[in-house]
Amino acid sequence: MRILHILDHSLPMHSGYTFRTRAILKAQVARGWDVMAVTGSRHVAAGPAEEVVDGLRFHRAGSGSRAPSPIAEWRDIAALERKVDALATTWKPDILHAHSPVMTAMAAGRVARRRGLPLLYEIRAFWEDAAVGNGAGTEGSLKYRAIRWLETRAVAQADAVAVICEGLRSDLVARGIAADKIMVSPNGVDLGLFGSPPPPDRGLAAELGLDGAEVIGFVGSFYDYEGLDDLIAAMPALVAARPAAMLLMVGGGPMEAALRAQATASPVADRIRFVGRVPHDRVEAYYGLIDILAYPRKRMRLTDLVTPLKPLEAMAQGRLVAASDVGGHRELIEDGVTGTLFPPDDPAALAAALSALLADRSGWDARRATARAFVERDRNWSENISRYDPVYQRLASRGRI
Repeated sequence: MRILHILDHSLPMHSGYTFRTRAILKAQVARGWDVMAVTGSRHVAAGPAEEVVDGLRFHRAGSGSRAPSPIAEWRDIAALERKVDALATTWKPDILHAHSPVMTAMAAGRVARRRGLPLLYEIRAFWEDAAVGNGAGTEGSLKYRAIRWLETRAVAQADAVAVICEGLRSDLVARGIAADKIMVSPNGVDLGLFGSPPPPDRGLAAELGLDGAEVIGFVGSFYDYEGLDDLIAAMPALVAARPAAMLLMVGGGPMEAALRAQATASPVADRIRFVGRVPHDRVEAYYGLIDILAYPRKRMRLTDLVTPLKPLEAMAQGRLVAASDVGGHRELIEDGVTGTLFPPDDPAALAAALSALLADRSGWDARRATARAFVERDRNWSENISRYDPVYQRLASRGRI
């Protein structure tokens, strides 16, 4: 079976999006399927028009248009459509598998309808809600409602739909999409990458000034919706209760400058460490220094509907997880069993939850083992990938459903 994946961006760029894509493509190759991918204009890593990255084949549609919005987006969709159409001619895929945002589905959908190819559209987040979460849009605005309409239309026109969590599935059903058209392909962990928690790197701990510390950590992208300002705001109260507590921030993103400034102004600035972005093959070393991974996401549509990937990676690494009580986290974490949930948008509650965890370590080993078992059983990519099989087989055998 030949599957052409249509993507927003891919490796060698690093993001939760590209790591999920890598896991899907690698697992499909391991099953013996013939897999290729094409990326749109938002893939900005330097490289040739065709390349192999980590053993996976990618084609590039080219850089984005310089025209104003929405002309630029329409031109980018057209460029991606041309590339998909050319590959449909030369490579002859059995299935087109488009991954959000909706621009990829629009480009792939035109080719699918013209050539009679089946289309699976996979949604990882609604583009309009992601824009609100990133501070680039306003809920209910004209642009928001237009993108939402385009998303609903793309889903209706696709032959099958995949979403990463029940929150997205329920939202689509509420829009009138048939429930039996939607499959859930949840986020998972490649245990080949996050399978063996390393021992603490004492040299790295000393370099960062973490010797003897109780380390709270965040590893990921610094977006506003992640609530990292609440995590920094919680540190004075946490340090008052647990004098050995320190915060380790690994990553970067749009909020980095503001967060660094907030940390510098904090009365416990000396207890907060930023290390910036680190190479992916070094991430495990930083996980190994952290006692509790904190995910204080703010409450909004994006965080209530979408499940993040990072808590699963932390569980696979044998780390304790504490997260805000929003819908996306509740799909991953059972409070008191696989992790701790605390009220969102509340630094005092966050500090209290972290302090309580640090004060009583008696259940840590059992909780880490339970969380790790959950990932191995329910969120292991080598098992998750089997969910695509019946949908692909149905699409390939019937053309359109």
